[in-house]
Amino acid sequence: MNATDQLRSREPGDRFPALGEFAVVCLCADWCGVCREYRDGFAEIARQFPAAEFHWLDIEEHAEDVGDLDVENFPTLLIKRRDLVLFYGTMLPAPSHLKRTLEVFLEQSSEESRVYAFSSVERHCWQKDEDLRQLGANQQSRI
Repeated sequence: MNATDQLRSREPGDRFPALGEFAVVCLCADWCGVCREYRDGFAEIARQFPAAEFHWLDIEEHAEDVGDLDVENFPTLLIKRRDLVLFYGTMLPAPSHLKRTLEVFLEQSSEESRVYAFSSVERHCWQKDEDLRQLGANQQSRI
């Protein structure tokens, strides 16, 4: 049984997340050289984590999806577990950083993720931001 099959066989809330329980969105811009260089690495991480949904979202091409979010630096990443925003911000454009971050989040139980999502004022505010909560849901930019 491969890793994806193992994830499918577990119930949501177990130590191991269910298939599609995580979404990772990279907010980028086509004109950004750093974004263009990061894209292949982001796609490689997507291949390494087939149980998660990965989206590459050009903020100018998909401005209506971004809503009122103010993306100032690239790459800006959003990592969600179901309806919980676990991470929102810039990350060094090194795929190894994203990989390690995802490994940590994937090791959490649903309850641990919930506690983490509300563990600071900033994270608490993310949970109330409708634009953040909508990103990743049915995005056409899936990798």
